[in-house]
This record gives sequence, structure tokens and C-alpha cells, in this order.
Amino acid sequence: MTVETANGTGDGTGNGTANDVTAGPARRSGAGPGSHLGASHETGAVLHRDALATLRAWTGATSEQERLRARYVAHLESAGKDGAGERSTGEEGAGERSAEENAAEENAAGTPGFGVLRESVPDHLTASTLVLSHDGARVLLTLHAKARRWFQLGGHLEPGDRTLADAAAREAREESGIADLVVDAVPVHLDEHVVPFCRPGTGDPGRPVHHLDVRFVAVAGPDAETALSDESLALRWWSADALPDPELTELVRLARARTTPEHAGPEHAGPDQAGGA
Repeated sequence: MTVETANGTGDGTGNGTANDVTAGPARRSGAGPGSHLGASHETGAVLHRDALATLRAWTGATSEQERLRARYVAHLESAGKDGAGERSTGEEGAGERSAEENAAEENAAGTPGFGVLRESVPDHLTASTLVLSHDGARVLLTLHAKARRWFQLGGHLEPGDRTLADAAAREAREESGIADLVVDAVPVHLDEHVVPFCRPGTGDPGRPVHHLDVRFVAVAGPDAETALSDESLALRWWSADALPDPELTELVRLARARTTPEHAGPEHAGPDQAGGA
């Protein structure tokens, strides 16, 4: 489990079906000599394909969110161009490839971490979840042990994760203690931020690691009980209208708009209605 995530500003919204969710226990890699490296490589290829497909299909509501989406896609395409990532994620004919062909391409990949795991430096994806109360009135935030700020739940993608939404759900369950939490599989927001304390780093203070965070939303049940993880200083429900950090405001508005239509307003219109964005 990791919580090395930092929050930033930005605006936008996702599209898709709110009932498209991910659930179930997190999957872990097997043990044994060399299994971590093998699992990491396989995870990188699988996550790369899912991330690229997800972000190519997603539409940001504003020009800034579309800029970030293009930035993420370009990052993933660059990370996969020498191996499995880009060739296996082609929108045409991907389903016609045999398991042997896909495995051969995955073994040929030359980019560490495929742009999604933490060994990809200076940039790699992370996944986070904003957890809302059942009525959308409150949000569950964690006091980050390193940044000493209140954030949504989230962190690095790990071996055992198969999709971005899987990673977001795993982190959210681990950090909230809500074992049956389900996460909407359509992102609601993207945010890029510098994280000086992310390890492994680049070894160059002038070239810090960037987290390319993909943010999701989940709604807790009315009787959900939370439990503090050992990587957080505190866990607390906050009023959605009285947040501890103004930089969370846009994310909270977007998440509420997606899950509770009564919170949607003109600022949540799609790209064609967002003032020419």
C-alpha cells in the first residue's frame, strides 16, 4: 500500500455510465524467487493497456482537462512505443491477437514500469478516490503522513492491480477501512503534480517525480464504518461545503455532480457547452 500522493488544482468532469463500477478484493501477485520482477512487468503491461484505453475514451469537460488527458495519453504512448504498451493497445485488431503474440510483445517491452508503475521516472500514473457519504453531504479525507495535508484516498499502482479503477478501489478500501466500497470505473478528474518525496526518485533535485493522478469517486453506504490505516495520520469525514483545503473544491464538486444530479450545475457542462472550452 502506498499513499504518496499530492493534491493539485484543476477542473473538469468525466463521462460514461455511473453504474460501471469495480468491486471485489484486490488481487495480489504470487510469491517466489524473481516473482516480484515478473509480476511487476506483467502488471505494467496490463495496466498500461487499461490506462491508455481508458484515457483515450474519456473526455474532459474543459480545455485544461483535455490538455491533461492529451498529456497522459502522450506519456503512455511514449512509454509503450518500444514494447507491448502501444502495439497491444491499438484500437483496431487488438482482439485478434493471440495470447502468445501478446506475451511476446510484453516480454519485448523496454520501458521500466510502462509509465504506470513507480519505477517509471520522472513521471508515472497514480490512482485516487474521493469517497462521498451516501447522501453526498460529506467527504472522507486522509491526513497525509508526509505532505501533512488533507487529501482524497489514493496512491501508486501496484502488482496485482489490473485496471486504474482496481488500483483506486484497493487504495480506497485500504485507507478507509470500508471493505465493501465500490468505485465508479469512469474517472472524474485528472491532476498532475510534483511529488519531491516519491521514491524511487530521479536522483536529480531539478528533475522531480511527477504524479499523473487519475481520480475516481465512490459512495459509502449509510452504515459504513471507517478504520485508520498505519500510513495515515488521521481519517475524517468533512462537510462537502466546508473543506480543509480549497484545492479540493473542484474535485468534490465534480464527484458530487456525477453521483448526485442535484449538485450538477452549469459548471459541469460538457466540452460543447463549457464556454468554448
